[in-house]
Amino acid sequence: MSIKEDLNRFRDIIRGKIKEDFRRFVSQGEMIGKRENEYVKIPLPQIEIPTFRYGPKNQGGVGQGEGKPGDSVGEAQPGQGQAGNTPGEHMLEVEFTVGELAQILGEKLALPNIKPKGQKNVETTKTKYSGLAPVGPQGLRHFKHSYKRALARQISSGTYNPGDPMVIPRREDMKFKSFKTVTKPMTKAVVIYMMDVSGSMGDEQKEIVRIESFWINAWLQKHYKGLETRFIIHDAAAKEVDESTFFKTSESGGTLISSAYKLCQEMIEKDYPPNEWNIYPFHFSDGDNWSGEDTRLCIRLLHEFFLSKCNAFFYGQVESKYGSGQFLKDLQKEFGNDDRVITSQIENKDKIMDSIKDFLGKGK
Repeated sequence: MSIKEDLNRFRDIIRGKIKEDFRRFVSQGEMIGKRENEYVKIPLPQIEIPTFRYGPKNQGGVGQGEGKPGDSVGEAQPGQGQAGNTPGEHMLEVEFTVGELAQILGEKLALPNIKPKGQKNVETTKTKYSGLAPVGPQGLRHFKHSYKRALARQISSGTYNPGDPMVIPRREDMKFKSFKTVTKPMTKAVVIYMMDVSGSMGDEQKEIVRIESFWINAWLQKHYKGLETRFIIHDAAAKEVDESTFFKTSESGGTLISSAYKLCQEMIEKDYPPNEWNIYPFHFSDGDNWSGEDTRLCIRLLHEFFLSKCNAFFYGQVESKYGSGQFLKDLQKEFGNDDRVITSQIENKDKIMDSIKDFLGKGK
């Protein structure tokens, strides 16, 4: 079996372990905390690699060296420090791309693929690097891989001198990036996140929104390359902010949900023509609104604008001991049979996976 096959087998084992414990990883936010660009470092307990074990008819084997029957293999060496009474936990960090994690999310929740609207028939071509080849132009030479091959050859032949560590690649050491041209439909999408940041939305509620929005983005990025993301916060007034501010801001004023919906409408009308863009507005709140009149205004905005312009409208209600939760009830009463308004009740972090299924399970 080749090293590449061994590596693929090991990644399959890791992938299975992640999928098995996926709900725990999502609810604790472990993956997001170790994100580096498009890669996510995932801490896993040390995984047992399968080993040969003798059956009852084959006890032991043939060995060499000094020793007598009954001797242990390897003498214990004295350690330093005081003894403990709990077992140590060895952690392994593995890297997965956000796309790979989105694929696991889709498998775990049985999410349907999204069928984008918009410019379905307009195609774009792009160059995708697909591996390494023994020949190619110098501009595509993979320097690191070529250097490693040259170093390995010199070490194995005994010509490498650590005192004078000069590595000279030969022609047979060279590796070049190989590529292929792929054709894809050109579709565009934007996610507009709106969140109530009044005093009743505490750190725990915002952490739920932070984790959930990461996985929503991961799934949508699987279907739309170059996904755009915008952020709106509101109490009695709404404003656009960056991602960091979105998850850290706390206010203490009243709540007018319509202020966020009006700003979102302005944003769409200015920057995202609905015939060209797939539009995903997500609103998160604890369900308190200033008045029934403002709730009726929100419902009118949904009827008159959002439902005809967006793929769907998504409302997530995060449980708070200070929030009444009335807004969710009002939306369900008005749009209970309309699958263009998708609601979800998020009681705690353990319900994040269920909420993602609520939002993305219809493939809008």
